[in-house]
Parts: sequence; structure tokens; C-alpha cells
Amino acid sequence: MDTVNEVSSSLTFASSYLSNGSCNDNISTCNDPGPSIENLSLSKLSGNFEKLLIDPEYDYSDAEIVVEGIAVPVHRCILASRSQFFHKLFKKRNDSSAKEDGKPRYLMTDLVPNGGVGYEAFNIFLHYLYTGKLKASPPEVSTCVDEACAHDACRPAINYAVELMYASATFQMKELILLAQRRLLNFVEKAFAEDVVPILLVAFRCQLNQLLSHCIHRLARSNLDSVSLERELPCEVSKEIKLLRVKSQPEDESTVMEVDSIHEKSIRRIHKALDCDDVELVKLLLNESDVTLDDAYALHYASAYCDPKVVKEVLSLEPADINLRNSRGYTILHVAARRKEPSVLVALLTKGAHVSDTTLDGQTAVAICRRLTRPKDYNEKTVHGKESNKDLICIDLLEREMRRNTMSAKISDSSQLIADDLHMRLDYLENRVAFARILFPAEARVAMEIADADSTSMYTGLSTRKGSSGNLREVNLNETPSVQTKRLQLRLQALLKTVEMGRRYFPHCSELLDKLLEYDMPDVFFLEKGSAEEQRTKKLRFKELKDDVQKAFHKDMAEKNWSGLSSTSSPKEVLGYKARKRSSLRLIIFIEV
Repeated sequence: MDTVNEVSSSLTFASSYLSNGSCNDNISTCNDPGPSIENLSLSKLSGNFEKLLIDPEYDYSDAEIVVEGIAVPVHRCILASRSQFFHKLFKKRNDSSAKEDGKPRYLMTDLVPNGGVGYEAFNIFLHYLYTGKLKASPPEVSTCVDEACAHDACRPAINYAVELMYASATFQMKELILLAQRRLLNFVEKAFAEDVVPILLVAFRCQLNQLLSHCIHRLARSNLDSVSLERELPCEVSKEIKLLRVKSQPEDESTVMEVDSIHEKSIRRIHKALDCDDVELVKLLLNESDVTLDDAYALHYASAYCDPKVVKEVLSLEPADINLRNSRGYTILHVAARRKEPSVLVALLTKGAHVSDTTLDGQTAVAICRRLTRPKDYNEKTVHGKESNKDLICIDLLEREMRRNTMSAKISDSSQLIADDLHMRLDYLENRVAFARILFPAEARVAMEIADADSTSMYTGLSTRKGSSGNLREVNLNETPSVQTKRLQLRLQALLKTVEMGRRYFPHCSELLDKLLEYDMPDVFFLEKGSAEEQRTKKLRFKELKDDVQKAFHKDMAEKNWSGLSSTSSPKEVLGYKARKRSSLRLIIFIEV
């Protein structure tokens, strides 16, 4: 262990210096126990080096390493003296990556291409390089948000240890490799089979034979299916695991396992078609064989590995059991919960997946999701207009679905609507969805995908100007009134379903939109209440109000020299302008004349 020897040499040098220096003047002092003096000196030295990391006044860094988009300042002399990897890296003197201030910049993704090293793990590693002390694991990235979890083998704890191992192995710190390997070995027997996979991968890539062998035998004893082994592990490793399983089976059973039956070949073809996103081929293969979607566990496979749109298309094929359990006792929703893709979860829940179903060891989908989520991700602040964290979205919608009562609202029959009423509802819904897309892009996209809102007539909300080709009211001379009405009704139903999906799965977002709209936007459905004469009076008054507000709006624009709100306006800007002119701007935005 070269690095250990280097550290020992440093300790010996420090001890020798103290013994041969000032101690010569006082023999009695030199007779005191040496280790206490050495420990005190080394502790002080460690504290001095730590200042370079934590105290801004001691920022004399001469390089940067970018981790997860954050530039971490480092001192090349310290890194090079502690690690041969950095010594060779800095010796190349590649100035092409230098910034304007002359500091070279290195990307962690380039330094560790086979495995990601997170910001927290790298800082712990860096602290060890500078001080020789290994800090405790940061709980925000090494624990999960499941309150019932002991955090002794949950996925965040494993992922953090794996990141530390990638850093230690890549940067050639042998003493840290031994510590990280010991920690990972403790996880192998405690963790779920799926969570052993990242441990096996780091052992394989970093050539840690003891750890690799332990993981292989653990997975060989597990009930992790062959499809998952082939998809997630290197070919030679998955073959070795299968071979161990065959050897452990009685001769009659092992003979059967070696035979690749026609049934199994058909299933493999279906999976390969799903890998290619070719749902039409899947449909053809189903018609040509006796294999069904359930036989192939096609929805399990698609929910784990395929594009969300493919999952939705497979759900539309022949009837399948949405709550089917695979050989491990996992439902499709359980598999999707491990993936943590909101649109897949919503598609399954919409089709009737039971959110309260448990695995054989008693885990619900939301418990699975929580055991995979770090507090850092779960507690990340949601910023309107930016992508929300998928971990938080998944947990929130699964928990809410657990508590949700049966929806009582139904899509009303819009065939009885007259043209003005139809346009009025469309205006309101289009612009409600538009604001959702601006403030909550991730949530809005999921709701629109499930509701097929993108497949109907082109969107005409805030981002669409009058006279554009996407306007729903645009007259098509080749389109009869009945065809146009049908087109608008289809769009209305898609938008109603989008809003319904938003209220069901993202109620907090919907509440904010309700508050945003309720002050300035008259209740559209208020105009339908009352007798025919009352409705006509309301609509006439409403039209007059629109004209008055439009005039006031244009006058205000001329005085303030404003061009209106764009689709990129922040919520603060929208609300601020609303406070200045409550009844003008947004009525014009929401209901175009």
C-alpha cells in the first residue's frame, strides 16, 4: 500500500523533527511519551490543512474540479502529493481547460467515466486527502426518506458508498478502497437483490475480486429474474450467475432450465421489440403465438426499461392484468416505483393499478419509492417554471393516491354546448393549461400526456398569438361546421381530462392555479346558470366588460411601454402586474376576443 507508506513516512518525519529539534534543550521533555506529541502535532497539521477547504480566507486554490455542475476549488500540490492519479493528471499541463483566471478546470464525468461521483462523496474524499480523517457519511445523501428504514442497506446508503468507492479506486487511494469495500461487503447480505446490482458493478469495474465474488453468489441465491440479470449486468457476470443457479438445481430441473423452449423464445422476441419501441411488432408477435402480454410480463418489462410513451401504447393493446404479479411477487406498479418515472406511474394508476398492493415482504409502491429517495432530493425546493424533482413528484402522487377517494367529477357532455359556450370553455381551459406549463412544466407534461392533449388540435394558450396557424377558432373552408364542432369538443374533452389529471395527481399545483385565476377570471360556468334570459344578459355584460378591460389594458400598455407578458414571465411578475390592475390584464390574456 504505497499511500499508507507515504503517510507513515510523513508521520516518521514529523516525529523525527520534534525529537531532534527543540526537544534537545530539555531531556525530560523528550522522555515524555512520544505518541501524544506526534498525535497533537498531526492533529494540528490536519486542522491547518482543513482550513484550505472550509475557510474562505484561506482560498489559495489553483484548480477546479466540477462535480454535478458545482466547481470545487482544489490545490494541485496537495492532490498530486497524495495521489498518483492526480500527479499524472496535473503533469500533463493541459491548459486547454483553463478558465479566464488561469485556473485549470476538470470535469468529474471525464475523470470517472464508468461511475458517477456525487458532490457530497467527493467532498468527503477531498477532506480525507487534506486531513487524513474520514468524516461521517452525510445523512442527506446516505439515508432514505422512509421513516421505518434503519438505513443499514437502503439504496441511498449503498449509492453513497459506491460513489466513495469509485472515487477511491479511480484516484488510487488504497486505504480508502479497503474501508469502502468493507462497508459494501456489509450491505450485500442485508440489501434487496436489486440493490446489490450497483455494488456488483463497482466491484466488476474496479476489479475488486473478493467483493465481486460475494455479490455473484448473493444474486445466484436470490430470486432476481434472468431478464433483469441480462439487462443490468455484464454478460460474463450474468452467465456465471446462471451457471451457479443451474449447478444448485437437481439434475432433472437443470436439464429443463437449459432448454430454451419456443415459449421462452417468443417472450424474448417481445422484449426485444419493446427495446426497439416497436409496439406494432409486439402486436404482430402476440397474434402469431400463444403468448399473451401477461405471459411475457410485457408491462413489467416496459415499465422498467421502456420509454413512457411505449408503456402507454402497450397498455392500449390486448387486455392485460394491470395488477399482475411477476415471479418475485412484484406488481407492475411496484416495478414502476423502482424506476421513479411520474408519467409511467400515472399511466398505470389511471388504468386501475392498486396502489395499496404489497410485495411479498410487505412493501407498498410508495414505500419502495421512499426507500430509493435521498432527503437531499426529497427536500429540494420546488421552483416555479423549472423542472420539479421526480422523486418528490412520485412519492407525492403515490401517497395522495393512497388517500384519494373515488373521483366524483365526470366529464360533462359537451354536445349540448352552443358555439359561444364551447369557445369560452376552451379559452379558459387552454390558458389554465398554459399557466400550468409555465409554472409546473414537469407536472403539466405528465397530465397532458395521459390525457392525450398533445394529440388533439394544436395548443392555443398564452404562447400562441392571434392569427397563428394553431388557433382553434381559425376558419378552415374545407371544414364543415359539424366537423369543426367535433374537433373543438375533442379538444375540450382532452383539456378537461388534463385538468382532472392535474387535480388528481398534483393538487398543490392545481390549488395555486385556482388562486391565480379566481380573482381576475369570472367563473365560466357562472355564465351558464339561470334562465335563458339571465344567461343572455350575463354574456352581454361579460362582452362589454371585456371591451372595457381591453381598452384599459391597451392604455396602460401605452403609458408603461409594455408589450405584455410572455410565456417566460415569472409568477412573481404575473402576480405583481395583477395587483396593479386586477380586472384588466389577465381577462384579456385568458379570453381572447
